[in-house]
Amino acid sequence: MNILQVVPGMDPKGGGVCQGIRNTLPEFTKHGIHNEVVCFDDSNAPFIAKDPFKIHGLGKANNPWGYNKKFIPWMLDNFERFDVVIVHGLWLYQSQAAIKAMLTYRKTNGSKPKVYVMPHGMLDPYFQNADDRKLKAFRNTIYWKLFENKVVNQADGILFTCEEELLLARTTFPNYKPKKEINVGYGIQPPPVFHENMKKAFASNVPQWNGKPFLLFLSRIHPKKGVDMLITAYLKLENELDDLPQLIIAGPNDHSYAKEMQNMTKPSKNILFAGMLSGGAKWGAFYESEVFVLPSHQENFGIAVVEALACKTPVLISNKVNIWREIEKGKGGIVKNDSALETLNLLKEWLLLDEKAKHQMTINAESIYKSHFTIENAAKQYLNGINIKITK
Repeated sequence: MNILQVVPGMDPKGGGVCQGIRNTLPEFTKHGIHNEVVCFDDSNAPFIAKDPFKIHGLGKANNPWGYNKKFIPWMLDNFERFDVVIVHGLWLYQSQAAIKAMLTYRKTNGSKPKVYVMPHGMLDPYFQNADDRKLKAFRNTIYWKLFENKVVNQADGILFTCEEELLLARTTFPNYKPKKEINVGYGIQPPPVFHENMKKAFASNVPQWNGKPFLLFLSRIHPKKGVDMLITAYLKLENELDDLPQLIIAGPNDHSYAKEMQNMTKPSKNILFAGMLSGGAKWGAFYESEVFVLPSHQENFGIAVVEALACKTPVLISNKVNIWREIEKGKGGIVKNDSALETLNLLKEWLLLDEKAKHQMTINAESIYKSHFTIENAAKQYLNGINIKITK
C-alpha cells in the first residue's frame, strides 16, 4: 500500500502541517505503508533528506499562490504508483492543481488512486469572520465560488483532525457538499524521556530563566494565537499577585508582530522571549514549565498543546482550540473563552490553585494524551477512515 502526501512545504520551521506529517508517517510505516511526500521546496534544502521517508522537492514557489509548473506533470507521471493521495491545505495552488491532475488522470485510468483533501482548519468560520481578515475573507468567498468548492466536492473525501473541526467546516461556505467527511483523528509521537541535558539546552537558550517552573507559550507569535491578551493579562497580574512565575514566550521572533509584542513587555522583567526552540531545548521547555498557555482565537488541533499533555504539563487554553472538549472533560487544564478578560481569569484561576490540585492536573494531562492523542491510536483511526486494511 502506497500513500502520497501533497503539502506546500516541509521546512520544520513551518511547524503545524509538516510536523503532523512527520509524526504520522513513521507510524504508517509500522503498518506496512510505503510513504512519500511531494512539496514545493528546493530539492537540495537541508531538511529534505533528514526524514525516514522520501520527499520530492519540486522547487520553491516564488509567488503568493504557490504556483509550481512542475507539479501537475509530476502528479500525472506518478499517480499510478500510489493507492491514496492526501492533499494538505486549501486556498493555494497545490489543492486546485491536485484535483485538476486527478480529473485529467481519471479520464483514461479509472478511479485509482483515491484522493483526499485535509484542510487542517482552513474551513473554520473564524477565517471568514475575524475583523482583521475582511479583505482575505472577501478573497476566499470569490475563490470558493470559482475554484475551491470544486476541490472540496470533487475529492473522494475530506479528512478532519477532530470532530469539532468537522462540524465547524459545515458552517462556513454555501455549496459545501463533500462526498465524505471523515474524522481521522490526530496524534503525536511520544516525547523523549526527560534528561538533564534537556534542562541544560533550554537554559542555554534562555539565560534569563531563573531556574524555577514557569508559564510557557510555545507557538507562532501571531495575532491569531492570543499572545497579546496573554501579555496584557500577565502584566495586570504582576500588579495584583506576588511571586508570579516567569512567562516564557517561545517562537520565531524576527518579524514585526513579534517585535511589537516584545515592546509590550518592556514594563516587566519576568516576560522572556526565547525565540524558536527545537530538539532538547523544546522538550526542556515543556518539562520545566508548570503550565502551558495558548489563548488562541482559532486552533485546529494544537500539536504543542498535545506535546505539553504528553509531558505531564497541564494546559490553559481557549475554547477555540478544537480539542478543548477533551481537555475540559479530562480535567487536564483550564478552558475559557478567547477574550482579554477570560485570558486574565485563565491565568488567575491557575495561579490561585493549591499544589494538590495542580499536581492532579499533571496526572490528568498525561491520561488525556494516552486516551486520545497517541500516534498509535491516531494512525489506526486514520487508516481505518480511508479504508486501508492494517496488515501489521
